[in-house]
Amino acid sequence: MKANQKSLYGLKWNPFSPEIPTEACRKTPRVESFCFRAEALAREGGFALVTGEPGTGKSVALRLLVERLAGLRDVTVGILTRPQCSVGDLYRELGEVFGVALSPHNRWAGAKVLRERWQAHIEASMARAVLVIDEAQEMKPPALSELRLLSSSRLDSRSLLTVVLCGDGRLSETLRMTDVLPVASRIRVRLAMEPLSSEELVETLKHALAAAGNTSLMTSELMNALADHAAGNLRAMMTMGAELLDIATQKQAQRLDERLFFEVYATPRTEAPATETPRKKSPRAGGR
Repeated sequence: MKANQKSLYGLKWNPFSPEIPTEACRKTPRVESFCFRAEALAREGGFALVTGEPGTGKSVALRLLVERLAGLRDVTVGILTRPQCSVGDLYRELGEVFGVALSPHNRWAGAKVLRERWQAHIEASMARAVLVIDEAQEMKPPALSELRLLSSSRLDSRSLLTVVLCGDGRLSETLRMTDVLPVASRIRVRLAMEPLSSEELVETLKHALAAAGNTSLMTSELMNALADHAAGNLRAMMTMGAELLDIATQKQAQRLDERLFFEVYATPRTEAPATETPRKKSPRAGGR
């Protein structure tokens, strides 16, 4: 964060930044329940799903899940960085993620090597490797189907991999496609992120400020105004908070308050359109 913000407000980090430490993220009861169930899934394998519209906190839930799983003994967590990849590129990235040299031109051999690696990991640790895919709405149906086939073993009675899919409403639509229904039917753990209430948004703000080291950075009136103005969207609220913090820093304000909010976000008054002056009637032809 900016040095002047740190010195002026005593912050350990910018509480509105997407890059705050994972331990500073607020874990709601629903996210906590999802992480618990996904941890159990990592022992058995299968698919998990996180859905929600942009800005509702999906990526935060994923960060909390990844940190929890990465802290478990013998659990390997990989993150797919290019969900829009073709099947050939999917094999390339899986090879890089799990440390296996793969040739995308020989998928049979690649699948064999990956499955053997995962099988050996299961036998040694009784845990499945975990593959996390953010922005999974960008995945092509053939790549999703390939993941299902790749992780299936013993006539589909055993799963060699745990896959966590995360995406917006387009992912839900993709999973309803005929070619992808076998993937949808294997989803065992779900988390549907919804717009937050104003009360939940205010609680998230309070948590963020406390974690950053300054609970009095904002007035309660400003927190309520931000929560109401965000209309349930967590990202929108944090974006406004970051902008207000920058402006307050520029003004050397000691605290962020509601007056600053209205200075920045008040809708400018538009002038009423001028009324048209009625035209004078021209004298009738032949009139006196």
